Amino acid sequence: MIGELQGTDKKDEVIMLGGHLDSWHAATGATDNAIGCAVMMEALRLLKATGARPRRTIRVALWSGEEEGLLGSQAYVKEHFGSFENPKPEFFKFGGYFNIDSGTGRARGMSVFGPTEDAVILREALGPFASLGVAGAINTRNRGLGGSDHTSFNQAGLPGIGVQQDPIEYLLIPGTRISTRMSAVIEDDAQKSAIVIADAAYKLAMREDLLPRFKAGEMPTAAHAITDTHACFSTAGTEDCDG
Repeated sequence: MIGELQGTDKKDEVIMLGGHLDSWHAATGATDNAIGCAVMMEALRLLKATGARPRRTIRVALWSGEEEGLLGSQAYVKEHFGSFENPKPEFFKFGGYFNIDSGTGRARGMSVFGPTEDAVILREALGPFASLGVAGAINTRNRGLGGSDHTSFNQAGLPGIGVQQDPIEYLLIPGTRISTRMSAVIEDDAQKSAIVIADAAYKLAMREDLLPRFKAGEMPTAAHAITDTHACFSTAGTEDCDG
């Protein structure tokens, strides 16, 4: 499922937000990952409701097949962007993909695939939300497929941005996500996450330039095997993260 707020003078360039709609069969999927999808839809709704006119198009994607191997996001990235090694025209007009997929907990920070400058840019964007407990951002050089859909973008050499959250009831029973009942959702945390993500996406959409990318000689090698590599997070936010 795709929805977007069209940009103005840079409308052919895109910032994306997303989460996955599919869930494990043992529960309703409320926290894995219906609430993540709701947060991203709310982020876009907030921008539209406030009359925001981003320079770049801001697009929300709700994926299927994440639990089976990131199938939806993998297919989308391949069709629209290609990869660093075999790029399509849209590859050069992409400004970042925000992903949320760790339950109902409040957003506390972000990790971004790219050079250290990307983390600096995101850290500055998140600065006004320190009072909400948002710690900042770090960068990662890991192009491996892993914990969620942002790694589909990382693998392609694009700036995937993983939102780090409070781990509230997310993995009480690993493998079943039995905690994904509707009663586990904390509405206030979800609303605050939507505000933080909406603002960060808007700031990327308004920048003069896209997020910096690794240069040809610096791009890490892509890894194709799927591993459980949830991005690490540090409140210091100064070192590379290999998760």
